Amino acid sequence: MAKEELTMEQRKLDVDLWAIALISFAVLGIYMAFQIQFAAVVKDSDINVLLRVFLGAVFQFGLAGLGIVAVSIYRKENLFAYGLNKKRAILSIFLCSLCFIPYIAFMLFTKQFTSYLPFQSVWTTQDVLSSGFPVNVVGMLITALVWGFFEGFNYVVISDKINRRYPNKNRWINWGAIACAVLCILIHGAVGVTAEGIIEMLTIFIIVYGMLMVKEYTGNAWGCVLIFVFLWNAF
Repeated sequence: MAKEELTMEQRKLDVDLWAIALISFAVLGIYMAFQIQFAAVVKDSDINVLLRVFLGAVFQFGLAGLGIVAVSIYRKENLFAYGLNKKRAILSIFLCSLCFIPYIAFMLFTKQFTSYLPFQSVWTTQDVLSSGFPVNVVGMLITALVWGFFEGFNYVVISDKINRRYPNKNRWINWGAIACAVLCILIHGAVGVTAEGIIEMLTIFIIVYGMLMVKEYTGNAWGCVLIFVFLWNAF
């Protein structure tokens, strides 16, 4: 059987995806090599909190953001073309929020839901909030931009590129959404081995797969972004 000939667009998408992956894994490798030192600095309350936020943001952006930004600059792409528009934004936000219901139900059922605070699992959030103005505002804006906007939007761009590289006529077999959901589970160490762990893993899969399917349906990515700002890392 003859090998399928790739189009120029598909070849470009291959390069884009490999570039994003290599940048992300290079940053991950650096983080893992200096993980102990990194954690010690970021958690050290004697160091200026904005410096700690900035250091954490550098690594977080390197993992989720730098790759898509670098590729978009190289390709001269407009990132707003990936669904950052007003059309059907409310519907996108509403439907993406619904994707979080199974996870919230799981947290309530397992009594892990103790409080709600956006970015509370980010190491510097509590110190930022306890700081005075304008440090608290600047710190939370950086946190929301990096751990919220770019982490959510990163999945949108990667999913779009995967779907254009590996198109599928079946609406539900969305390779981009599936790949990003699996990637999220792996990155966050949410691979379940117990019954409870497997259920949690499935709820995370529903969040990422669901929000990307909503983006495909509405053509709007704001729902994907805002659930990472207000719901992800908030429980």
